[in-house]
Amino acid sequence: MTDRVALYLQDKHSLQDAIKFVQYAESRGFEAVWQAESRLVRDAIVPMAAFAATTHRIKIGSGVINNWTRNAAVIAATFLTLDDLAPDRIICGIGAWWDPLAAKVGIKRRKNLLAMREVVETVRALLARERVTFNGEFVQLDDIELDVVHGRKEPRNVPIYIGATGPQMMALTGEIGDGVVLNYLVSPKYNDSALAQLEIGLKQTGRSIDDIDRPQLVVCSVDRDRKKALDASRKLVTQYLGQQPHIMKASGVSQELLDEIQQVLTWPATEEQIEEAMKLVPDDVVQMITASGTPEECKAKVREYVDAGATCPILYPLGDDVQFMIDTFANGYSN
Repeated sequence: MTDRVALYLQDKHSLQDAIKFVQYAESRGFEAVWQAESRLVRDAIVPMAAFAATTHRIKIGSGVINNWTRNAAVIAATFLTLDDLAPDRIICGIGAWWDPLAAKVGIKRRKNLLAMREVVETVRALLARERVTFNGEFVQLDDIELDVVHGRKEPRNVPIYIGATGPQMMALTGEIGDGVVLNYLVSPKYNDSALAQLEIGLKQTGRSIDDIDRPQLVVCSVDRDRKKALDASRKLVTQYLGQQPHIMKASGVSQELLDEIQQVLTWPATEEQIEEAMKLVPDDVVQMITASGTPEECKAKVREYVDAGATCPILYPLGDDVQFMIDTFANGYSN
């Protein structure tokens, strides 16, 4: 396959089915699978280990873990262990998490940029098999290293990608990240400002935009029945309009629509609230921030994201037929 493409999985399917989807994606030439970790549901690490143990070539990334609930040393040890299962195929995707979830579990996020910088710096040093002492505001390590008794003792090739949305985190990613995981439910136009912010950080280290990988999560609802595909995306779009309005606002969704949705949805939203709020979300908003529709329409939308700077679409299948989505993109998306 000449076009890079990856698969994104959350928690809709059983782990047994997810393993089969990843194996199938590998057989069809997909580059990577990224496992979500967002709500209090399925964590990323166990599925990643399952994928690593049952595949041979495909890369496996966390899309994304957060930098608050796992100690930096534990993150490094975890990803070293995953690298033992699938050498040189593991990617550490990490993000700053979000409220109200963080607050509801007792995490008071603050100084998000500094916290991310400290975690990325120390995790990278530990995975490089360095002995680390670090006295930061969020990370304190006292003369430690990853204690490899059995196994490979050399530095590990585990790149760190930051899941960034806001401009300041995007600039920091350009400075310290091996890659950026561009968010989903944003419009292709959003990438213009995102790449501009990346370049601000890249210039601080003498790098250019071509020196950083830029995969992008893309919600993909593909069906030969166009209405069915759009309605499947509409439900997810509605939930995110209520739960993560900062992402929606970054894409150009109007404040008026966000306010209307907020009046209907609580957190966590009930199924009845979601169904009611879906009536407020028009087709053009769904199409602006997702790849939804027929196979041809989905490919065309994915091309828009790539033309806007994404290096590898990470496709999040909303339809029940995941193999159909994989087959749709198995031969790429170029004209």
